[in-house]
Amino acid sequence: MNIHSVPEKEIVIIILYTSLFFVVMAIVLVVFFYFSRKKIIEKELEKKDLILQYQKEQLYAVIITQEEERKRIAQDLHDDISSKLNIVSLNSHLLNSPNLTESETAEITDNIINLTTKALENSRKIAHNLLPPVFEKFGLNAAIEEICEEFESSKAVKVYYKNEIDFHENEIDRHLHIFRILQELMNNSLRHGKASEIWIAFKNQNGVNCCNYEDNGVGFDAKCIENQKGLGMKNIESRILFLDGTIKINSEINHGIDVMFTF
Repeated sequence: MNIHSVPEKEIVIIILYTSLFFVVMAIVLVVFFYFSRKKIIEKELEKKDLILQYQKEQLYAVIITQEEERKRIAQDLHDDISSKLNIVSLNSHLLNSPNLTESETAEITDNIINLTTKALENSRKIAHNLLPPVFEKFGLNAAIEEICEEFESSKAVKVYYKNEIDFHENEIDRHLHIFRILQELMNNSLRHGKASEIWIAFKNQNGVNCCNYEDNGVGFDAKCIENQKGLGMKNIESRILFLDGTIKINSEINHGIDVMFTF
């Protein structure tokens, strides 16, 4: 059939229908991509909302932790320092009492000296808990070595510490979070886990700094969510958040605990 024999009207109709088909297809594609993009944006917003919610929860945990630490410090100051200074003050007033014998004066003076010495020792302990002097002077590695020695001095636990990372001095603020995480884990191992051995190892794996922490304590059921909601665990998670790291905790009853966190 010769194309010239096809009426001009039919050619126009074919062109119109073809054009209409392509216009409809274009509209369908535009609508499809619009709704697909809309769904992607909605999912991204939901993801961001979840991240923000998680960050809010972690920041709230930090605030609660800080308040608990403040309460503990205030209680320590009241119990250990204020009470002793009050007694020192009372003894000092007794020195002004008339008709004191030499032995009574000597006894009151000894009491004042002893109480003042104990108050100074306790104030040093409180200050040490806030920020160990060795940490500020010599850095994270030295501070961890010191806390390991302190735990071992109790004769209740043996600590094995190994470090393959060079901690830079200009990251001391971040290092303090690492120190507090280990401090919390070690306290938990001793008080709750009843562990007799603790292993701590720092190393770099594929360009990522990580810490492996283990103990041989009584352990707990890691699958139970309630076991990971305590104030101590929220404190650890909030510090991991500040370190832009991750944490993985494995534990079974009577099989100790295995923690790996990155930073």
